[in-house]
Amino acid sequence: MIGWIASALFAQQNPFSFLWWESLSAAGAWATWGMVVELVGRIVLTCVIVVRKGSRPAVATAWIFVVLTLPILGIVAYLLLGECQLGAARRRLHRQIIAAFDQPRYHRHDDPRAHETALDPTDMQVAAIARHTSHSAQLAGNRVQLLPDAASAASAMIADIDRATQSVHLITYIWLDDRIGEAFAHALSSAAARGVACRVLVDGQGSRRFLRSASCRRLRASGVRVVAALPTRYLRALFHRLDVRNHRKIMVVDGVLGWVGSMNVAAPEFAVQPRFAPWVDCMVRLDGPVTRELQLLFAEDWYLDTNESLAPILQNQPPFHADGVTAQILASGPNYDNDAVRHLLLGSIQVARKEIVLTTPYFVPDMDMVSAICVAAQRGIAVHVVVPRRNNSRIVALASRGRYPALLAAGVRIHEYTKGLLHAKTVSVDGLFAIVTSSNLDRRSFEINFECSAIIYDDAFTRQVRQLQQSYIEASVEVDPDAWRDLPILARLKYNAAALASPLI
Repeated sequence: MIGWIASALFAQQNPFSFLWWESLSAAGAWATWGMVVELVGRIVLTCVIVVRKGSRPAVATAWIFVVLTLPILGIVAYLLLGECQLGAARRRLHRQIIAAFDQPRYHRHDDPRAHETALDPTDMQVAAIARHTSHSAQLAGNRVQLLPDAASAASAMIADIDRATQSVHLITYIWLDDRIGEAFAHALSSAAARGVACRVLVDGQGSRRFLRSASCRRLRASGVRVVAALPTRYLRALFHRLDVRNHRKIMVVDGVLGWVGSMNVAAPEFAVQPRFAPWVDCMVRLDGPVTRELQLLFAEDWYLDTNESLAPILQNQPPFHADGVTAQILASGPNYDNDAVRHLLLGSIQVARKEIVLTTPYFVPDMDMVSAICVAAQRGIAVHVVVPRRNNSRIVALASRGRYPALLAAGVRIHEYTKGLLHAKTVSVDGLFAIVTSSNLDRRSFEINFECSAIIYDDAFTRQVRQLQQSYIEASVEVDPDAWRDLPILARLKYNAAALASPLI
């Protein structure tokens, strides 16, 4: 009835006159053509999905289901979220940047001892995976320090800024205008007043409130260059997906001191989501040849959003420390090898001989990862997965639990952390090497976001990471396999339905 009246009114006819049949017929023809065009669009898009995502059957199947079952909305959803693209102009620029900077002269250290790494066969396999995907070689001579919480990390990072004499380069996903944000802003402003070149790259979506704040304006007025990474402009949604984000957490001071890990420039109480607080993070401080790789990543990201080359500063050579350890940086994201983090984690799971511990806030592994974890447990490896008991993402929490049955059945021990939102993303393997990263264990981090990981090939450092992970485990509730098998049907339906949607998350 509504369609009949609307058609008649559109034709400016009295809906009760005999001419309404002509109007209704015209409207029906237009509706038929609209349905045909929309159907053809869905078929064409289905073919595009098969071509582009056929190597990932679960992802392809999920998107085909969405496109075929949700008229128009499915097409719009795929166009907005289905492609991991920066947009044509950004893709071209980023390829040019990588081609210019991904050169042996930037990866190679002048001190030949930095390249004399004596790793055991297990470490060598992992290093080869990272080198293949990120072109960053493992380098010796690095002093490393694990900062086990946000308070100690923020204090040490600010102290490094206070000692800076040449430059401070910082990338963060979230910058909050809170006590930690204010402390960083004060340190950077003071450094800029001393003549230090301060460049800050904050994600345009994750830090959108900060970019509009008085604190940001004061920081810029003090001489600190603050730039939005991948700024969100909604008209761009027609050309690239809006949720491709720069999720890295990097700081480089004077080209010789580097920081990497999971901590944003935000206090643990995380004012925007206090009911999940505290945010529990860790960071790694690097002093040595590998820091140059972090400087290289900053230069690439800075160029992408400012069109300014920092190539001259890449000539700086961080010092080699004879008492240092071997470390490696792995970059991932659009226009890199998008499987870099996935391959690194799969390789780490496969080389484990005794134990592997993974901590992550967002645990939505694909089936390849689930299978690798299960097989490791079935081989007799002690596999521990530590995640938050209360997650700030409802859909992620549900999808994570949808993976529990297979993991528990294989013997994986799952621990749900109870003292806040465990945000630290760490891996330790057999006491041989450890990974501290900005990457979550989900498709978004594996395929969509710009991420950065540090791999430390040192037994003593790995023991420190393992001790930190043990503190997380002791503050957790272990998931009971028997209780999980007895879950009510509605609970299983909820978790499994979310797990089915996980390829789209």
